[in-house]
Amino acid sequence: MDFSQRVVINTHHQDWVASPKAGVWRKPLAREEAERGHATSIVRYDAGARFHPHDHPLGEEILVLEGTFSDDTGDYNAGTYFRNPEGFRHAPFSEDGCTILVKLHQFHTGDNQHVVIDTRSANFVPGQGNLQVLPLHQFNAESVALVRWPAGEKFLPHRHYGGEEIYVLSGELKDELGSYPAGSWIRSPHLSEHHPFVEEDTLIWVKVGHLPV
Repeated sequence: MDFSQRVVINTHHQDWVASPKAGVWRKPLAREEAERGHATSIVRYDAGARFHPHDHPLGEEILVLEGTFSDDTGDYNAGTYFRNPEGFRHAPFSEDGCTILVKLHQFHTGDNQHVVIDTRSANFVPGQGNLQVLPLHQFNAESVALVRWPAGEKFLPHRHYGGEEIYVLSGELKDELGSYPAGSWIRSPHLSEHHPFVEEDTLIWVKVGHLPV
């Protein structure tokens, strides 16, 4: 929870931790309190696991990584991105099991948009150089996207105003500080700098401009 520090976690090296709900497991990445407040986690639902109806103060953000995540509104396969604002109420479950990246209690005041995007059928647009970008959400300085990096691509050295958060979905991201294979979570603070590149095709989820300045 120290947002002034750079954090790198290879989630494939973490053990699953049981949550209070039977059949739901977590790999915590950032957590304000045991079961309240700001939280970023990888969460796994065993087949048949389900929650009672609930809402999420300051919102819930989800990217389905594997399997099928379901709630009252439907069934959502891997690649679906959600933003459930404060006041949105649902009872999530998974009939066959799923794994999700989930962020709780982190929406900015006034960010009330409900978002559901199937990223596997959505159209990417050209980004800087040879990057392909799928914008997912924009609110004030905060921006969320998926970014495809073709093998051999290098990005200009740059500084992160309001920080940067990355989850590597496939391939391997690199910079002058290290290498980050699929499953890596990187959170870089306000005004941090790096020079990222890849040697193989790589897909990342990235959020910028949302950390304390």
